[in-house]
Amino acid sequence: MGQLAIVIISLISGIRAAHAQGAIERLQPLVEISARRLAIAEQVALAKWDSNAAVEDAPREAEVIMSAVNDGESKGLDRKFVSNFFRDQIEANKVVQYSLLAAWHRAGRAPAHRPIDLATAIRPELDKLQMQLIGELADTADIRASAACPTNIAKAVGKYLAAPGHDSGPLEAVALDRALARTCAF
Repeated sequence: MGQLAIVIISLISGIRAAHAQGAIERLQPLVEISARRLAIAEQVALAKWDSNAAVEDAPREAEVIMSAVNDGESKGLDRKFVSNFFRDQIEANKVVQYSLLAAWHRAGRAPAHRPIDLATAIRPELDKLQMQLIGELADTADIRASAACPTNIAKAVGKYLAAPGHDSGPLEAVALDRALARTCAF
């Protein structure tokens, strides 16, 4: 009887581990899209450097959040959840922008670059990523509603950051953690 209990416990543990691994894999596209959105922050910071524009842009942020909420509702997502999720995406982007701008101010210059137009070059890409994020949020609703969600998100981010080809530093890790801080929906 004792060996049977050990076998059953081992099987249950294995099933749980496989389920967690499956959840992490299913969350990976959400993490990757969020990371792509954060990668655009450097271009945004360069555009703001060139124009001397403030990082904070409350009207634009409100517009982005309202658009995301409307897109999310069309996929059956809760308005407040979508609003919080995209507010976190924006805040994470601003963390990167502030950090880069401060580094450039300390250096006395930004990296050499061509002029960047936020309206025509950056915003269409952000809009496309927004739709992809909404799709992933809808596709992962079951995983995001589970009690294991915070652990699974953290592990999915860790997996992304540790993957070969990512030159991840502390700023990217902090920003990605911030971007996905309220991904879980419970």
